[in-house]
Amino acid sequence: MSENLKTIKELADELGVSKQAIQYHIKSLTNKNRQINGKGVTVLSVIEQDFIRGRVDKQTNKKKVNEPTNKRQTDKQKEPNINQYLLNEIEEVKKNRDKQLAVKDKQIENKDIQIAQMQNLLDQQQRLALQDKKLLEEYKSEINELKSLKMPQEDKKENQSQEEVQTIKKQMEALNDKIKGQEQLNNQVSKKWYQFWK
Repeated sequence: MSENLKTIKELADELGVSKQAIQYHIKSLTNKNRQINGKGVTVLSVIEQDFIRGRVDKQTNKKKVNEPTNKRQTDKQKEPNINQYLLNEIEEVKKNRDKQLAVKDKQIENKDIQIAQMQNLLDQQQRLALQDKKLLEEYKSEINELKSLKMPQEDKKENQSQEEVQTIKKQMEALNDKIKGQEQLNNQVSKKWYQFWK
């Protein structure tokens, strides 16, 4: 840091006023950002110090009446040029504003790019949804066609299976009849042999 920078306490001691008086005058400065030294203490630039000195001098009327005019003129030359200070502050504010505007412009540009990407994605999604809908309709129509083709065949299969069941039943009945007839024959034959041995 520069040796010309002073803390609030140093300036207050130099001017013979309290720190609160200096802080009161600091509120009148347009620059809200204060410089801080390595220890984290707020320091004032030469222009700020001169501005505060001028305000303290006006308040406490410390100007000496008996001073020679030459000294008064040199003191006036030393007094801070408030207009220059304000111009510096305005320039600093303009620079900060320009930086902020540049950042905002970049953010807006990024947002525009993001919006364009989102619109592309939305268009793609809508196209895919439309394709899916068409495919579903095609599948439904194919399924309906297949169902209409299968229905008569299923009826035929049911009729065929019922006919097969009936023919199988008839065959079983016929077999049962044969088995009964054979058993009766066997019984008669066994009775004949049984009677033969008697």
